[in-house]
Amino acid sequence: MRYSETHKDETRERVLKLAAKALREKGPDRLAVAEIMQSAGLTHGGFYAHFASKDAFLEAALKETFAQSAQKLKRFAAKGTPREALSAYIDFYVSRSHRDHPAEGCPIVALNSDLPRQSKAFRAAFDAGVKNLVDAIGRWIAAIGLEDPEKRAVSVVSAMVGAVALSRTVSDRKFSDDLISTANIGIKAQLGLAA
Repeated sequence: MRYSETHKDETRERVLKLAAKALREKGPDRLAVAEIMQSAGLTHGGFYAHFASKDAFLEAALKETFAQSAQKLKRFAAKGTPREALSAYIDFYVSRSHRDHPAEGCPIVALNSDLPRQSKAFRAAFDAGVKNLVDAIGRWIAAIGLEDPEKRAVSVVSAMVGAVALSRTVSDRKFSDDLISTANIGIKAQLGLAA
């Protein structure tokens, strides 16, 4: 059977989309290459046609998660003014939905505690993803005219990530809901976005 010239790239993209979801859901240490390949309709042996090693695979999957997150940011940016976009993004990020669906959420929240045990390349990709999110939030903060947008962005991202991460660890559902809603209100208030 003859494949198109783009077949290998399309297959790699399909594998990475599955891996990105599994990475956020299970973490790098529990992500099984064989499961991902099987889900993609491929054999485990076919893995090496696309990736040199599991570390290279994990790094590529992480980059895919951040690429997906960047696309979400772009969709929010296109929805209105910087003020509206930032407010809507905070509502999206610091939410019960984000808390309840880690496989679809931000890799920073899903993977932050896994980083100390990962390769330098994986950690560098993670650092770049964090920086990109901070820079995007900083641009919105600058556009709405607040002082020290870079410092505020670091604070806002830290608060958003922390709120979602903490809400995922708390077993009392009402307390978890309260953490999310209170953090959302507080983050928006410090930016003058409160309703």
